[in-house]
Amino acid sequence: MADADRIKNVFEIIRGRLEKKPIVVVSAVSGVTDLLIKTAKESVKGINPNEKAEEIINIHKRIINELNLEDDFLIDDFTTLYDALNGVYLLKELSPRSIDFISSFGEIFSSKIVAEYLNSQKISSRQYSGWDAGILTNDEFTNSEVLDETYDMIKSNLGTFDKIPIVTGFIAKNKDGEITTLGRGGSDYTASIIGAALDADEIEIWTDVDGIKTADPRIVGNARQWEKVTFNEASEMAYFGANVLHPKTIKPAVNKKIPVRILNTYNPDNPGTTITEDDKDTCIFRAISSKRNITVIRICSTEMLHAYGFLAKMFEIFSRYKISVDIVSTSEVTVSVTLDNINGSSRNFDRTILELKNIGKIEVLNEMAIICITGKDIKNKPEILEGIFNVLKNMNISTEIISQGVSPLSISFVIKQEYADSAIRELHREFFENE
Repeated sequence: MADADRIKNVFEIIRGRLEKKPIVVVSAVSGVTDLLIKTAKESVKGINPNEKAEEIINIHKRIINELNLEDDFLIDDFTTLYDALNGVYLLKELSPRSIDFISSFGEIFSSKIVAEYLNSQKISSRQYSGWDAGILTNDEFTNSEVLDETYDMIKSNLGTFDKIPIVTGFIAKNKDGEITTLGRGGSDYTASIIGAALDADEIEIWTDVDGIKTADPRIVGNARQWEKVTFNEASEMAYFGANVLHPKTIKPAVNKKIPVRILNTYNPDNPGTTITEDDKDTCIFRAISSKRNITVIRICSTEMLHAYGFLAKMFEIFSRYKISVDIVSTSEVTVSVTLDNINGSSRNFDRTILELKNIGKIEVLNEMAIICITGKDIKNKPEILEGIFNVLKNMNISTEIISQGVSPLSISFVIKQEYADSAIRELHREFFENE
């Protein structure tokens, strides 16, 4: 959804699937959501938002003009955006609810443009907001959870239609009628929710990559694309940094056993990768992925020795400050945990560290990376762990944490971020190119 050419490409994709009666979920124009949030945050600091608002509006006017459309169908929405940003500017207040309201305009603008263009090309379409489609959430602004009644509401609102529905991804409403957003991967998540509610034959996620590969092709040039992977494998890959989708995205599809296909809008002839309940492929290794900007906290306390309740006390602190923990490793007197993207909650992080210091000695390691190797039952193959250590030893790279976790599908370890790319290339060569 970067520009007019991409929207024309979306039109071709939809036109090629008309016999399947598609429901289309769209994200915002590339970069617009970030720009909306940035403008809102600048407005609350006293920076007049009108120039940035004009920039955002002109991005969409330019697309509308290049599609040979009139822009009158967005005039009211443009005005509302101005009013919302100036409200933040004048009141010097920006709540999570306000952020959701302002960030919703990206999807509202793009979905109305797509619907208008399809109608101009004789494909009868109707724009739906997420709440028009029936998506209802709790009150957790900026990262809301979908309520169970959503699925019945979607059946009622989208179960039958005579015009192609063009639905906003990412945004919904709570029971009080306030706009909420679904967090990272929100547009893909919206598609998965709708597909699950309507028992779709397949959910297609059109992105900017060909599918799921053995590694990020920007790091490993000869990474191999998979025709199929399982839901569980895809979830492990996504959780540990694969850029294709977010774990939450496919959960509704998993529950309904609906295949999810990853496709590339820039390369529509590529068959992509299908995520299914089961896959008969005999290859052991699936992918090597990474999470960057990881922080490791190491907590050392003799109170742990032959004691109970220490971990509960520690995790209660993380819970109170809404700090999510990825990997946990323990010894007799030390606990090491990894935290993802603490930059967005630095104040809570600082408070967390202060409280943790009351229960033990704290060491914080920044700029770390989690490397995860995913494959079939690799947890139960000790030679793989040996191979990982041999590769890292030869590269003179030390690991801070290693975890096999509950899942038999993955092995994860933490190293300094500066070594991540070179480690991925060597591990890919060892396990994926020599399999």
